[in-house]
Amino acid sequence: MKNKTSLAFKLAAGAFALAVLALMAGCSLTDEKAPQGPQSGSSIIINPDGDTLYVANGDTNSVSIIDAKSRKVLKEIAVGKEPRELSLSNDGKTLYVTCRYADSVEWVDIKAGKVLGTVKTGIEPFGIVSSPGGERLYVTNYRSGTVTVIDAEKRTIIKQLDAGTNPRAIAISADGASLYVSDYLNTDTLVFDTVSLRKTTSTKLAPSPDLPDRKKSQGTPNTVEQLRLTPDGSNIWEAHLLTNTDTPIQFEEVIFPALSILDVKTTKEKLNARKELFASIDVKDKLGKTTIVSNPTDIVFSPDGTKAYSLMGGSEDLLTFDLARGGRASQIIRHLPGDFPIGMVMSPAGDTLYIHNLSSHDLTVVNLPSESEGGQAKVEGKPIALIAKDRLTPEQRLGKTIFYSANTEDFPITGNNWMSCVSCHSDGEVDTLTLTTSRGPRNIPSNVLALETGLFMWDGSRDDFVDYIHTIQGEMGGMSDVDPGKPMPADKQKIFDALEAYMKMPDAFPVPESPYRTADGQLTPEAEQGKILFEGKAQCITCHATDVMTDSVKAVDSQGKLTTDNTDYLHDVGTVSKTDTDYGGDARGAFANKRARGFYDTPTLRGIYATAPYLHDGSAATLEDVLARAGDKHGKTSSLSAKELSNLVAYLKQIQ
Repeated sequence: MKNKTSLAFKLAAGAFALAVLALMAGCSLTDEKAPQGPQSGSSIIINPDGDTLYVANGDTNSVSIIDAKSRKVLKEIAVGKEPRELSLSNDGKTLYVTCRYADSVEWVDIKAGKVLGTVKTGIEPFGIVSSPGGERLYVTNYRSGTVTVIDAEKRTIIKQLDAGTNPRAIAISADGASLYVSDYLNTDTLVFDTVSLRKTTSTKLAPSPDLPDRKKSQGTPNTVEQLRLTPDGSNIWEAHLLTNTDTPIQFEEVIFPALSILDVKTTKEKLNARKELFASIDVKDKLGKTTIVSNPTDIVFSPDGTKAYSLMGGSEDLLTFDLARGGRASQIIRHLPGDFPIGMVMSPAGDTLYIHNLSSHDLTVVNLPSESEGGQAKVEGKPIALIAKDRLTPEQRLGKTIFYSANTEDFPITGNNWMSCVSCHSDGEVDTLTLTTSRGPRNIPSNVLALETGLFMWDGSRDDFVDYIHTIQGEMGGMSDVDPGKPMPADKQKIFDALEAYMKMPDAFPVPESPYRTADGQLTPEAEQGKILFEGKAQCITCHATDVMTDSVKAVDSQGKLTTDNTDYLHDVGTVSKTDTDYGGDARGAFANKRARGFYDTPTLRGIYATAPYLHDGSAATLEDVLARAGDKHGKTSSLSAKELSNLVAYLKQIQ
């Protein structure tokens, strides 16, 4: 129990100092329980008494309140679109919810079961934590590249902090003095002083060095799903992937799970402490082989800090690390019940883990017996349903589950639990990386509008979604029993149909809002001039045509059906590299879908600002780089002045 005296002492000692105390004038700090220890943003939280759980239900646009003792849902409350993370007021009366696609934080009256008010933050708010005294909220805005600091009582914005490109995971120290933010894609960890509201340091996660054995963990860090401070506040753990970009795509040699550790005092990464496959993450199966896990999504610690529990959202497993005995993984629960576990919280007593399964919308309970009782984590009963009705159809839900799952036992699209669709398409979109393929280097494209933009692949060599059987077999290691040249078996066709149904949903991967537009969402004057150039002098619209801004949708036959036979809309834009090769076609295309090197399908420009790097091989870091090398093969840009080029880029960045 925190009282006014102890809180004031901590504030005066440096957590919020005199400058912040002035901002707190009028706040009602009462004798209520506040969260103890460091806090991280999460889709599931528990109150200090440990008797009530709160869960953000994502695509059903609701939050659920659960009695932790009876395991019953007390309420399901409607909120804004795509609630992602939660924070609880110190008096336990108000729930703060980030609503990603509503661009807002909502104040929810728990007793009344309704939204009291909202604050517009930035574009796509995601992570949220509150200060120890409860007077401030800190919110990461994924598309705006900012952290919004909010007065929790007045519901007003105190300040917007620049926070990189794609800030997502967020944590705050126990004393409230330091705020930690991780960039989802480029893996920068930013530290902010909460008194001055200034960034103090920034640390990028280091690559893991190449190894002779390509099946051993190595590569570039990306896709940071969570960061957590240890109970004593001395270290930061981050859950992320490693991608081996210089090895041809093969499911056992490219994507690896990792947990990285930073020293809080020095803000330096402890490189030798990183936990990776075949090193610290190495639990043997009955045959003595390493049990493969994938796509880590969360970490929590026992109250005394001697154990860490890591959630593997892709393979749907729970790993236990014994930090008092060398720190290696000592136990695995394979596989957890429920689909796509993304967050978890521990009871205050440290004897229970509650795991939030985002796709199946339920809660898995794991008991954590003491060492004297055996010490082995064990699932308790069946998952607890969190919602009354699913917003998605059964087919759409199945498709979403498959898209995020690397659980080979449940879905045969991946080999040995190594990777899922989101292992490369982070959050369904891009991971900013260029991978090595048999055709040459290929930039990971976004799935935004993927089912609406004509031919598939950079060379337009696929015209049917089921053609992705070649990706599943050749890159993901799945469906090896299927002959791709024959009609798809019914059970496998069901998987493709479900994936397609999900990806066609307008809000599966919505076009990103542009942070470069005006405050009211309009084109800037510079972008208006750029639009005129785009549609006129620069002739960009010649290829980037139609509502989806690509001419690929015109690649049809005489009956109007999309076909790889129509190559009229493939273009040589001068971007071929020496490593690109001709393509001899594939079995699904009856080897008639051959492609000559150097001719490429036109990508959509909707939301292009969010898809760097650019071009088929990722060789252009910025849109300015694209235009600088385009000449007159990529539109008519050679005669544009510097000002015209600037205006054209301004427009491109604001297309949505």
